[in-house]
Amino acid sequence: MRSRIGIILFALFLFLLFGFVPGRKLIPRLGIIAPIEQDSLIYASGFRMLGESVGNMLSPSLTEEQFQQNLVRVKKAKCKVFLCNIFFPGRIKIAGPDVDENRVLGYADTVFSRAKIAGIPFIILGSGGARRIPEGYDAQKAQADFSLLCRKLATVAAKYKIMIALESLEATETNFLITLKSAAEVVRVVNHPNFKLNADIFHMMRESESPQSIIDAADILVYCEIAEKQKRSLPGVEGDDFKPYLRALRKAKYNGYIFIEGNTNNPVNDMPLSFRYLTRQLEEVYAE
Repeated sequence: MRSRIGIILFALFLFLLFGFVPGRKLIPRLGIIAPIEQDSLIYASGFRMLGESVGNMLSPSLTEEQFQQNLVRVKKAKCKVFLCNIFFPGRIKIAGPDVDENRVLGYADTVFSRAKIAGIPFIILGSGGARRIPEGYDAQKAQADFSLLCRKLATVAAKYKIMIALESLEATETNFLITLKSAAEVVRVVNHPNFKLNADIFHMMRESESPQSIIDAADILVYCEIAEKQKRSLPGVEGDDFKPYLRALRKAKYNGYIFIEGNTNNPVNDMPLSFRYLTRQLEEVYAE
């Protein structure tokens, strides 16, 4: 009798912690990137994780007083602030001929230090403007130099136990590392446990990149983002079918988070719609 009660209590614990039901496959949990001021709406929509931006929450340009105010907001939030994106502003170059390494590493040290204090474990490295290279610049040299810089960034991140997730972007946002495959090459060259890969399904769709790239990068993938292809709307607004990419995540045995990063003029309607819509597609894929 005691053993049976123990099994029931353990199953209940798993359900409360992970949404796990015995006999049913775990599906990736969902988060959303949105202003922390929308925390209550995000929570009511079904999400338990949110993402903010470095500029709003952690940037060295914020005074200590402003940062302390952010810490209060993070502590009071119903959702866990899991990440910050837009790591570097466009004025701080991280690729090409105009990189000031000391400036980059000093900026990053402050961001990582503040992230650790705030309990924010992930920093997303997209920063299309900061990594844009001049037209005609040697792309191979840019990639080699960028990889060396990223290894140094990873070393700083490790000091604060922060994970950097490198994001492939699309050609409208930058001209450097515009496929998941190319971003994965950098991650493999860097070869550091605090520097891994972000598979952004929105960017992949915009660049017509095959879901196979996700499977090929399974061993270095730690994070995933998603939005609809045409207007970067939240999943469900236009009704995009993400299942080919979700199947790739399942085949890659991905067990991280999927964060929605999109645009909305009607968050009250779109956020809960998006949570339900994407959850339904994930459940369909993981039940196959």
